[in-house]
Amino acid sequence: MTLSENPKEVRLIQTAADQEPQSMTQAGIDRLIRHKIHFMDVTDTVADKEFLSLSASAIASPALPKTLRMVGDVEGVIATLDTSLMEKTLKELTSFKTRYYRSKTGKQSQEYLLDTIQGLVDSPTSKANVTVRTFDHSWPQSSILARFEGSEVPEETVIVGAHQDSVNMWLPSFGRSPGADDDGSGTVTILEAFRALLKLGFRPKRSVEFHWYAAEEAGLLGSQAVSKAYRKDGRKIVGMLQNDMTGFTKGKEEIGIVTDFTDPDLTHLLESLVDQYASIPYREFTCGYGCSDHASWNKAGYRSAFHFESASLEDNPNVHTTRDEYGTINFSHALEYAKVAVGFAMELSEP
Repeated sequence: MTLSENPKEVRLIQTAADQEPQSMTQAGIDRLIRHKIHFMDVTDTVADKEFLSLSASAIASPALPKTLRMVGDVEGVIATLDTSLMEKTLKELTSFKTRYYRSKTGKQSQEYLLDTIQGLVDSPTSKANVTVRTFDHSWPQSSILARFEGSEVPEETVIVGAHQDSVNMWLPSFGRSPGADDDGSGTVTILEAFRALLKLGFRPKRSVEFHWYAAEEAGLLGSQAVSKAYRKDGRKIVGMLQNDMTGFTKGKEEIGIVTDFTDPDLTHLLESLVDQYASIPYREFTCGYGCSDHASWNKAGYRSAFHFESASLEDNPNVHTTRDEYGTINFSHALEYAKVAVGFAMELSEP
């Protein structure tokens, strides 16, 4: 029986790194969502002894660049970024009643996003060697993975991610949840970076992947499944950048850089990318255990980093409600994160 067929299934939920997992039904999980308590659903990882053994050991990571070496090339791509595709795609994504991972419309929104991504790849203006596939789960909504194949060291991979699902904290399984900021904004931010690289005919030396995860709101389920599979396959990950909520502004614009449950060296490099390629400053902050999909990669033993729309998780009062709507999004702010995502993909793709 799948998760979608059995919402009363008892799951193992962890709300802190030093806490033993607790058994919870969906009702208990829904209470965590209502109270804005971050959590990871570790049911599938706890049961996987091979993965637990692997994730407990160190993994050799490919080298990070010590300096930014592709400034001219990156700035050339950044000059082609605009908000047209972001606006169009987000309008469609927020038109679905909810993108909840178990729902019919959550599956339909994923299929729309997949068609949009594949359409970009199949466009006559696309000049890159890219494959798109779904990563299927035991619930209806699939994660989506798009890969630029590396020309010299394809076995080393750079990842840029966001999550595609949404949730209504009062009625998680069926309440209206436009999810414009959380995380429609991150979804379309990395889509625009992806589009620009396609149009360029980006041919990285290392492979570069763009991920749109399912079921983040249910305890990082989608990204945990993907990162677990990559670790078990022995995949070499240079670094992973998460884009979760990039479109709401309140007061002075800044890019929030998360410093907990992330890799310090990759985070330092991310700050250099913001300094070089964004037009607004960054400020560091902490977001706690399991606050977005970067935590799945961190837990699997890989480098990850996370940039957020501000240095406070509480700026947007609309999150997980019916008010998280298209009209609340500052697309020019979100575009700053697309600039950084382009820089991340291009700079880290150079061995």
